[in-house]
Amino acid sequence: MRTAISSFSITSFMVLYQHVQPPSLSREDCPNMTSRLGPRTASTNGTDFKHREKVVSHYQMSASLKSEVRKLNWVHLLIWLLVAAQVTVSHLNLVSHDTVSIPYQWEYPYLLSLIPLLCSSLSLPMNNISYLVISLISAGLFSVAPLIYGGMEMFPVAQQLYRHGKAYRFIFGCSAVTVMYLIMVVAVQVHAWQIYYMKKLLDSWFDATQEKKKK
Repeated sequence: MRTAISSFSITSFMVLYQHVQPPSLSREDCPNMTSRLGPRTASTNGTDFKHREKVVSHYQMSASLKSEVRKLNWVHLLIWLLVAAQVTVSHLNLVSHDTVSIPYQWEYPYLLSLIPLLCSSLSLPMNNISYLVISLISAGLFSVAPLIYGGMEMFPVAQQLYRHGKAYRFIFGCSAVTVMYLIMVVAVQVHAWQIYYMKKLLDSWFDATQEKKKK
């Protein structure tokens, strides 16, 4: 009797299990099942590789250009300090004019070249386009323009020194026009490279900004 009851219970359980068990699903029934051919997240399917590569390229170019601009800014600061030192020493009469001559006229407006230097330095940490644009414009006005004027101002004095060997202004025993022309030659190259690298840096930042807007 107990054997019959046990057999009946097992049979009933098996029948109930077959009815309750959910049917198996195929790939055709669930097209969204994960598979090699199934859909993937758009950001990880490999199609954004070119975009990510472009972003990395912009970052590397920006970092490289920033480094060059910083180096040139330090040289610019050194030149500015030399010119400022001559103007200060001369006007405060710290030494005689026979030792350090009075400044040429172009040296006074050149002191304003500190403005593009500061704007350029402020623009680099946060990629500030506005400061960089101001630096580019003011570099032409306060750095390059005074040097062009200075070249014309000192040319007759340099010509007289070359033809007759006569100098009337001295800086620590050296001809003032010779010293200032040497400084001017270095300054022209520094400012030319500054403007070149800042323009390239501005283009790089602008392109990166346009890419962000497209997103």
